[in-house]
Amino acid sequence: MADSLSCTAADLLPLLGGAPNATAAATFLCSRFDAVSTRLADATLAIDNTYLLFSAYLVFAMQLGFAMLCAGSVRAKNTMNIMLTNVLDAAAGGLSYYLFGYAFAFGSPSNGFIGKHFFGLKEFPSPTADYSLFLYQWAFAIAAAGITSGSIAERTQFVAYLIYSSFLTGFVYPVVSHWFWSGDGWAGAAKTGGSLLFGSGAIDFAGSGVVHMVGGIAGLWGALIEGPRIGRFERTGRSVALRGHSSSLVVLGTFLLWFGWYGFNPGSFLTIFKSYNDTNRSYYGQWSAVGRTAVTTTLAGSTAALTTLFSKRLLVGHWNVIDVCNGLLGGFAAITSGCSVVEPWAAIICGFVASWVLIGFNKLAEKLKYDDPLEAAQLHGGCGAWGLLFTGLFAKKIYVNEVYSGHPGRPYGLLMGGGGRLLGAQIVQILVIIGWVTATMAPLFLGLHKLKLLRVSREDEMAGMDMTRHGGMAYIYHDEDDGSNLPQFNMSRVEPGDTPTS
Repeated sequence: MADSLSCTAADLLPLLGGAPNATAAATFLCSRFDAVSTRLADATLAIDNTYLLFSAYLVFAMQLGFAMLCAGSVRAKNTMNIMLTNVLDAAAGGLSYYLFGYAFAFGSPSNGFIGKHFFGLKEFPSPTADYSLFLYQWAFAIAAAGITSGSIAERTQFVAYLIYSSFLTGFVYPVVSHWFWSGDGWAGAAKTGGSLLFGSGAIDFAGSGVVHMVGGIAGLWGALIEGPRIGRFERTGRSVALRGHSSSLVVLGTFLLWFGWYGFNPGSFLTIFKSYNDTNRSYYGQWSAVGRTAVTTTLAGSTAALTTLFSKRLLVGHWNVIDVCNGLLGGFAAITSGCSVVEPWAAIICGFVASWVLIGFNKLAEKLKYDDPLEAAQLHGGCGAWGLLFTGLFAKKIYVNEVYSGHPGRPYGLLMGGGGRLLGAQIVQILVIIGWVTATMAPLFLGLHKLKLLRVSREDEMAGMDMTRHGGMAYIYHDEDDGSNLPQFNMSRVEPGDTPTS
């Protein structure tokens, strides 16, 4: 925009027809054009940074959603523990991402594997990034850590949370985000120099792989190494549902996550003040793509929720709000990769399949006696992987060229006529994320397990970590010193295998 308003006195002199003081007049007029151009450039930066900051606030609100979802999904005796871990994911992640994470992810110029500038935000802001970008990317990093905390809930020592959360947000996640989101990354669709992976690069617009698969695979290894919660599976192998204590908190957390996803997906454009130079549609620009992305996100989640509702009704015989909430989130996790490059009708297909992916992985987990209190590995890992494949199948040519400009003739979705090269890049992304997270997080969890720093004792787990590790229950049901004559309610703990009394 600034370039289109620039001028020089030599440009204007022929138009002034040799009038007296023509040179001075031309110089004055050009100075006015330059001033207007500068103000418009400043306004563009201000609008884009405000948009990015607002998106960062929305993504950070998802942390509250994770906290409520996790709290409602665990038993009451572990409520304080799981909420504290969510607070510490944000706090510990803030420091580790400031010191190392952002530099490893976006520290350009660098190599294709890892960034190497901006440690501790030194020499920041730069011509390519401002503080708003750091805040936005930090909110993404702690989202990945929050996913992992759900997988290992109700049996993990607090020190283990601090160690894995700092390592995940400071190193493991940033390296993956560098690969696929940095202009220097070896496999991303936004790579600015050299050839793209399969001539396409992997399209993971808002992080089905970078965020959801990373968090889900990390949680998978943590839960596998720890083993299931006491009472989750009987000696005969029969599965016992250890239900969370509050469906209300689960629904509240789900709606907060839904709200935050409008910063997660549309916000990943990073800017909004950009025209696509469509002469036939002057009203069409990046603001339109932002709106389309919000629509595809909504449709995928809504379809997954309804599919889960009726599918589970057929499978188990009743309507279950917890299953519907998880199905909704599975649809969101899946559409996150291709939300900006697919048509709204394709998002409906994405959500429908995501629901069955989640149901299938939950059945498999039960067969394998794998215990994940929030279905996080199945939801974020499984549905995230489906989302990457979905993008390779349904990415539309015009949207791919708009969002990832600069590489004409770029491959697009296989089922949209674009060949199989984009799908190949998506498969590579799935494999390298599984490999990288396994190579880094599995040894960490195994080391903590060997050092007896991972799982709490059997006695602490049975009593609940709120009482044994955090000084008391999250809920106060009875206060002996209140001096009132009001009737009191005595609460008793029910463990798996107890027979209800009438």
